[in-house]
Order: sequence, then structure tokens, then C-alpha cells
Amino acid sequence: MLVCCLCFILNDTLVKAAGETLPLGQVIFWRGVASVVFVGVAAVWFGALRNARQHLSAALGLRIFGEVAATLLYLSALLHIPIAVGSTIAQAAPLMITAAGAVFLGEKVGWRRWTAVLVGFLGILIIVRPGAEGFGIWSLMALASVGLVVLRDLMTRRIPASTPTLFITATTAFAVMVSGAGMALGEEWRLMTGHEALLTLGSGLFLIGGFIFIIIAMRSGDVSIVSPFRYSFIVYAIVIGYLVWGDVPDGPTLLGIAIVVGAGVYTFLRERQLHLKTSMAAAAEPGPAGALPRDPANPRPGVVRPSEETPVG
Repeated sequence: MLVCCLCFILNDTLVKAAGETLPLGQVIFWRGVASVVFVGVAAVWFGALRNARQHLSAALGLRIFGEVAATLLYLSALLHIPIAVGSTIAQAAPLMITAAGAVFLGEKVGWRRWTAVLVGFLGILIIVRPGAEGFGIWSLMALASVGLVVLRDLMTRRIPASTPTLFITATTAFAVMVSGAGMALGEEWRLMTGHEALLTLGSGLFLIGGFIFIIIAMRSGDVSIVSPFRYSFIVYAIVIGYLVWGDVPDGPTLLGIAIVVGAGVYTFLRERQLHLKTSMAAAAEPGPAGALPRDPANPRPGVVRPSEETPVG
């Protein structure tokens, strides 16, 4: 997870750097080309594109819309706000997903996690500071991208289990690439310099690396233990923001970051505690004669928890 977050923040860094001289749509398009080629080859190799029509669904379409819109909004905002601020706002997504799961999916969320969600939103408000001099449309765009990430994740849960993960990934990557091309139509398309090409290619490679390492992390480790390490993303962002752009978060911003991270980590730990209680209760139930003993860590053998969604962008 630490390597995954490093890959994602380096992807954001290179996109932000390339976007300083190159139109954003062109950056997204060429980065998308690298992603589509890699993911497309993997999808064909593993047969994920067979019977493609039967995998199409409304939930998949809404998920793709959420991913595309969130990417465009987040990267547009990232070009105009410090990378540490944008990264922290993006990390509010788990808190919003917890709230949305309770409201829209009927998931049980106790008062402790609701409190953590509200405290986390307070941290975001401290960072964004509505009404302050530095508040503007770009902060609103970053916040809007988080809402679209929630839509993406909720729709992911509604996609039939028979739909291959690589099919979802490939179609989404293709849609993001096309959106970049569409965005570039309204921009001044020009040949990239060698430096810009390296930045764009590097961002695509780091994006792919992030996808690979998050899959390894979420499939190999305990989700509730691994997940809090995603907040290393913010630490990386603060360090890189200082080294590359000389950004130094002020006191209120650091306070808001600490609140968001604290609320998020508490939510993960609370979910782990509840999961363990449920697992122990399930393991204590007597099974049918001749059945294998239940494993408290996996009360439903053969069922794998869905991997956590990757950060937007």
C-alpha cells in the first residue's frame, strides 16, 4: 500500500508538472493511451473481453461516468491548488462512502462512525475554508470530484459479480482516454517536447504501477490493517509539494489534514473491530455434521472481499 500510494502521488505530480506547459486534455489522452495498451493486453490475455456485450449494464455505465467526471474535475483542480490540499480532499472519499453506504445502501453505521464522518468533514472545511481569501472554484471542483468517486464506488457494488474486473478496468481506462481526447478538441493541440513526453509517459507508468500494487495489497493483506496506510498519500504529497513547488501548508491546513487522517484511520479501525466481532460470532455458530471448522478470519470460504477502489486521477 505504501508503494501503491507513492505511485499514485508520483502520477499526480507528473500530470501537474506536465499540465503547466501542456493542455490538460492532451496529458490525459496520452497518459490514457499508455494505460489502455497495458490493461487492454492484459484483458485480452485473460479473456476478459469475451462476450463483452453481456457485461454491459447501467451500473457499469454510471461507474464509468463517475470515474471520468471525477478524473477531469480532480486533475483540473490539481493544476491550480497545492498538491497536498488536493490529495487531502481526495482522501475524504472513504468517509463519504461510509455515509453514502448508510444512506443509499442501508448499511448499518453506528454513532461512532457517524461522528468520525462528521469530524472528517470538519477537517475538510478547515482545509478549504469557505469564505476565506484562498477559497475558489478549484477547491469546489476537488470536492465535487470526491462526490463523483462515491458514485463510482456505489455503482461498483451494483455491477454483477460475473463481470470481470479487467473488463471494468479496461472500459474505464478507455473512457478516460476518450474524454481526454474530447477535452483536447477545445484546446490548442501541439507536439510535445521530449521533456513533456517523458512526464506524460511517466505518469501513465506510475498510474499502472499504482493499480498493480493496490491489487497486491488488498488481496494479500488484511483490508482493515492495510487500508489506513493509504493516508501515506498525504505525507508523500506534503513532501513532494515542498520539494517541487515549494508549497508549505499553513497551520489551519495541517490541522485539517490531521483531523481528516485521524477520522479516516478511526473509521477503518472501527470497521475492523466490527468485522472481527461478526467473524467470531459466525465461527461460534454450530455447522452441519461433517462440515469443516469455520475460520474466524474468513467465515465465508471462497468469498473474497472486494478490493478497495483506487484514488481518483
